[in-house]
Amino acid sequence: MGDDRPTTTPSRAGGPWLIAVDDDPGQLCDVERELRNRYAHDYRVCCLRSGRAALTTLEELAAAGEQVALVLAGEVLSGAPGTGLLGEVRRLFPHAQRVLLVPWGRLGDPGTGDAIFEAIARGRMDHYLVRPSPPPDEQFHRAVSGFLLAWAEARRCAPHTIDVIGETWSGRAYELREVLGRCALPHRFSLAGSDEGRALLAGAGKRRFPLLVMPDGKVMEDPSDTDIARASGTTVEPDGDQYDLVIVGNGPAGLSAGVYGASEGLRTLVVDSGGLGGQATASSSIRNYLGFPRGVTGGDLARRAYEQAWIFGARFAFMQRVTDLRRERERIVVTLAHGGVVAGRAVVLATGASYRRLGVEALEALHGAGVFYGAAASEAPLVSGQEVYVVGGANSAGQAALHLARYARRVTLVVRAATLHAGMSHYLVRQVEATPNVEVRTGAEVVDGGGDGWLEHLVLRRRADGEEETVDAHALFLMIGARPHTEWLPPTVERDPDGFVMTGPDLSDDALRALGRRPMALETSVPGVLAAGDVRHRSVKRVASAVGEGSIAIQLVHRLLAA
Repeated sequence: MGDDRPTTTPSRAGGPWLIAVDDDPGQLCDVERELRNRYAHDYRVCCLRSGRAALTTLEELAAAGEQVALVLAGEVLSGAPGTGLLGEVRRLFPHAQRVLLVPWGRLGDPGTGDAIFEAIARGRMDHYLVRPSPPPDEQFHRAVSGFLLAWAEARRCAPHTIDVIGETWSGRAYELREVLGRCALPHRFSLAGSDEGRALLAGAGKRRFPLLVMPDGKVMEDPSDTDIARASGTTVEPDGDQYDLVIVGNGPAGLSAGVYGASEGLRTLVVDSGGLGGQATASSSIRNYLGFPRGVTGGDLARRAYEQAWIFGARFAFMQRVTDLRRERERIVVTLAHGGVVAGRAVVLATGASYRRLGVEALEALHGAGVFYGAAASEAPLVSGQEVYVVGGANSAGQAALHLARYARRVTLVVRAATLHAGMSHYLVRQVEATPNVEVRTGAEVVDGGGDGWLEHLVLRRRADGEEETVDAHALFLMIGARPHTEWLPPTVERDPDGFVMTGPDLSDDALRALGRRPMALETSVPGVLAAGDVRHRSVKRVASAVGEGSIAIQLVHRLLAA
């Protein structure tokens, strides 16, 4: 079994730990070399030669209150799967990134792939990584850096984090957190009277709450949404400008249209009343998106897409609400809430949808104080060690439950349907069912609740017989249904009874007669106006399909402009 003693000693007092475990001394030496050469200045590195020694060390570190950021484990440890050790890490260090090391020659091997999928589905590991090759192995370090960033974001200590300081959890302080979340900007919240809040306010003098402390040290007193957009350098204020393409909405479909439109030479403007990514920013881990085998957060995906579109030349108007659109000769005029207008030769509607409100007055009064619509990725640190409830049966609810389980004592997923399989991907169902501190209640709904300044209890109803039960609850995350952002559209844009935009072959006979020709696949009842993503009638409601529709919309725009 080899020497159980660590092969290294701490390399920086007080820093987080990077732990590597492998039976093979030569392979462990390769991992140690890479970790020490790149990370020893900021992290403490410890390499061990058996799973037993690693578990003992991890238990000692947990008892001492130390931080472990990353655990790398060999595929086999002392004749047992390395995922056994990684599974124990979650119990001791919920936020540590757990990574299985696999040889290069095992990539593509069906048995290895099945084993990795099974281990992830059962919550025993987070990622896999090919063992390092002789230096410099930049692929190895790119992956490790990504793992460390994910750990930092979970701990609210990522680079360029904005501090929000408020006198209460709810009200404008919560609205600011929502705005920052919609803009995919890392942030953390502190009450003004807490130790953290007082430390941030030291020497600041009398201030008007809530406050934002920006990464560059600038302090903003009760800023407006537009102030935040200006401070982060992510907005323009168009008025009377002319564009080839105006995209309304900045979720996956709008960002995709922005990337493809700008990269193909169209003068492109993206307008959104919020920030980046739409509902996708609430996703803590999207594992089935093409090209991200280790998964990607919704916020990270949105930031990458925004930077892509920006570099290609797309311009963005954040915190700008669109109130109307109308066709004037060969252009579509878009009216903004502040009174300005922009005109485009074509328009893509990508306004997406938001979660439906629960409609329970006592719970709506606690919005931001234990009751949240989405927001699991940003509000999770508030529920550490608590009882948490998630309402919803789609992928977003499953992802939220898994993310919250890293913080909460127990997460209960409340689903109206009789089974999780009715609305959730198979891989997510398996992960939810395999996570020990996630409980699933099917055929149930939340009908009431309350608390004194913060959520304290919920009332659940069993749909089969109407029986009600009152349960203790510290937080409620609601992810139910979809309400399209189409209330501002004129009657000329045809919608279904639920408000989703009709396109292409789904247009009514009256709309087709008004259009005067056969519509393109994503075209609405107004010539030159297309719809893509969740806002569209009969859309698939997946990030990948929204991105696909955004790119298809640009091909149709080229055809419209050519005609």
